[in-house]
Amino acid sequence: MPEDHSEILIVDDEPDVCWALGRLLSKSGFVARTAQNGHEALLLFSVGHFAVVFLDAKLPDVDGLELAQQIRRIDPEVHIVLLSGYFSGDDQAVRDAQAGGVVQHFIGKPFRHEEVIEMTRSATARWGR
Repeated sequence: MPEDHSEILIVDDEPDVCWALGRLLSKSGFVARTAQNGHEALLLFSVGHFAVVFLDAKLPDVDGLELAQQIRRIDPEVHIVLLSGYFSGDDQAVRDAQAGGVVQHFIGKPFRHEEVIEMTRSATARWGR
């Protein structure tokens, strides 16, 4: 499979969040795939490449920050955005993950549509999308 860095992966156990983000991104010209747990996300990574991953901090089968580290080992170039209604951008765990290069961006829930689109465009621009 050729490397296509234009796809976006949304990993969230809330179907409504997956639907809303997927719809928002597809209306802006992106191809979005979804996973509702860490296992599904890792399966998708085993067969595809993604420019951006929107990753919920709390998943039913794995901690989001732990999954971010696993994804980072698979693809050091992917742009990981941590989503959370639990954490804030000021939480030490989020700051540590950003400082360590595990995640590049944090977006709190509920998210602003403009922030999601702007960040996605910026992240995919480096792939020439």
